Amino acid sequence: MTYLASQESRQPVQIADIAKHENISQKFLESILLTLRKNGFLGSKKGKGGGYYLIKEPNQIQMTSVMRVLEGPIAMVPCVSLNFYEKCDDCPDENACAVHKLMLQVRDSALQIYRSNTLQDLIPK
Repeated sequence: MTYLASQESRQPVQIADIAKHENISQKFLESILLTLRKNGFLGSKKGKGGGYYLIKEPNQIQMTSVMRVLEGPIAMVPCVSLNFYEKCDDCPDENACAVHKLMLQVRDSALQIYRSNTLQDLIPK
């Protein structure tokens, strides 16, 4: 996404070009791009002049959303997840659990960082 965001024109970019520039396996990249397209971050165009492009401006793409789509829940354990909460099987009391309290802090710190950054912030200057 940073490569697409760094392009002056918002024209479609071929997968092979992105893979080469970012030194990523084309097959692995195809999977990522498809996920990002299905979740409304990218558009695609087939045929000559085709490829992938950003649908929104980079400053409108919150990293929280990107991370959730690509990596899943922000929380490291399900008992502190905001969107994917699950009680831990081996925990009798979340309120008394020291790990639970620590993981809340870890989650909140990660969320603060992701929420305060957009794709624009990741583009090399």
